[in-house]
Amino acid sequence: MSGRLTGTGTLLRFALRRDRALIPLWTGVNALMVLSMPNTLKTLYATAAQRAGLQHQMATNTSLRAVVGPVFDDSLGALTAWRIGVYAGALAAVMSLLVVVRHTRDEEESGRQELVSSGMVGRRAPLTAALLAAAVANTVLGLLIAAGLAGQGAAGAVVFGLGVAGAGMLFATAAAIFAQLTESARLARGLTAAVLGAAFVLRAAGDSASADGSSVLTWLSPLGWLENLRAFAAERWWVLLLFAAAIALQTLLAYGLAGRRDIGMSFLPTRPGPAAGRLGTAGALAWRLQRGSVLGWGLGFFLAGVVYGGLTDGAAKLVGDNAQAREIFQRMGGRSGLTDAFLAAMVGMLGLVAALYVVSSVLRLSGEETSGRAEPVLAGAVGRLRWAAGHLLIAFGGSALVMLLAGLGFAVGYGRQIGPVLGACLLQVTAVWVIGGIAVLLLGILPQGAVAAWGVAGAALLIGWIGPALNVPRPVLDLSPFGHLPKLPGGHLDWTPVGVLLALAAVLVAAGLAGLRRRDLTAG
Repeated sequence: MSGRLTGTGTLLRFALRRDRALIPLWTGVNALMVLSMPNTLKTLYATAAQRAGLQHQMATNTSLRAVVGPVFDDSLGALTAWRIGVYAGALAAVMSLLVVVRHTRDEEESGRQELVSSGMVGRRAPLTAALLAAAVANTVLGLLIAAGLAGQGAAGAVVFGLGVAGAGMLFATAAAIFAQLTESARLARGLTAAVLGAAFVLRAAGDSASADGSSVLTWLSPLGWLENLRAFAAERWWVLLLFAAAIALQTLLAYGLAGRRDIGMSFLPTRPGPAAGRLGTAGALAWRLQRGSVLGWGLGFFLAGVVYGGLTDGAAKLVGDNAQAREIFQRMGGRSGLTDAFLAAMVGMLGLVAALYVVSSVLRLSGEETSGRAEPVLAGAVGRLRWAAGHLLIAFGGSALVMLLAGLGFAVGYGRQIGPVLGACLLQVTAVWVIGGIAVLLLGILPQGAVAAWGVAGAALLIGWIGPALNVPRPVLDLSPFGHLPKLPGGHLDWTPVGVLLALAAVLVAAGLAGLRRRDLTAG
């Protein structure tokens, strides 16, 4: 066994070096969201009576309970675990699956793993190094959460930190399994993300049916295990054994599969294409490569719109006469009325998430370039700008499509103000395109640093989500392009910032394409 792990330490150091930006960004943003929540909740619910009223309202409001889960206690620590626990676990899961797939199937797909394995590297060293890199990231995240929330109760902070880290590692090992089963890194990430989505849906359905987390559907979901730890509310330490058992079983399965296949091969090989080619343009090839992503994001945004639209009336009742909660919604969505403010806030949140889509779609160009697949395409009669334009059309057009589907979802879930909500969703696209333009610029002039576009999108998400709750100064909010958009529906539509954002996005894309045209492929 020791021979099969030869080189694990070296590969681990290499993985951590490659992820020296990715891991700190994900762990830092996740930890900051969790640690900012107690002060936010203290502002929203300053008295014990208000917190008790919140707990009572959540016990009777099934729609909101499906989104954020049940409340088990009215302390600030318990409310923090209630409000952010599931989302912190989901973010840890996304971080973990990205890390594991990047250092396993991505390496095999690019051909680098075959070169590495030709040296003094054991058969199971790459998989071990990838899982250890994910373990380092989740350990750091768990420690930050436990240390930051210790003032709310040491036991609750520790169990909460362990739960979030455990959720991350559970999906890291799930990603390791899919990396053995599939031949494509994209498919491995997609299948793991689909499992995460199913876990969220199961938890939501279970929590909607039960106010105490006892539903069978909740227990079928790892995210349901996280909330059933009941951090800061008579902790259930034994639930951690479920995480440990699932992680151990999935790890054993991943190692078993890894030992029964050749490097570059998989148990579910990709079907061969037709004998005669059917893709006549670079744009058609880009659509073929990205259509699954566009359809998946579009379906997710439509369902999110349905859910948030259905929550609109319930959210207004939940806020009631709580002046602090009303003030935060008005900062996020404008001051035209609580219902309009809630709709504008939710539309804005989906716009922030759409920025993640546009970055991932633009950076698909970088993946095609570094994997060597772009060279055969460009060796023919396809120029760089035509090649890039196909992917950018999917990126920018796809972001408009997913926001349009989100608006249709709001129309289904809420059933009123269809035109204004659709317009508000499409207005978010202008800020999304600015983030996409920054990604294109980095790809064109600094390809090795193109991954920094994730940091830009993450910063915009952080400012838009946490900034209004913490009442940060206006200049900080203005650092994000989303901070300049009119608050719709309900607010005044000012076309000047919209035009400026569109012009800025066009300039960024043009500069990025000019840089891409002049530089060497796979070179700075």
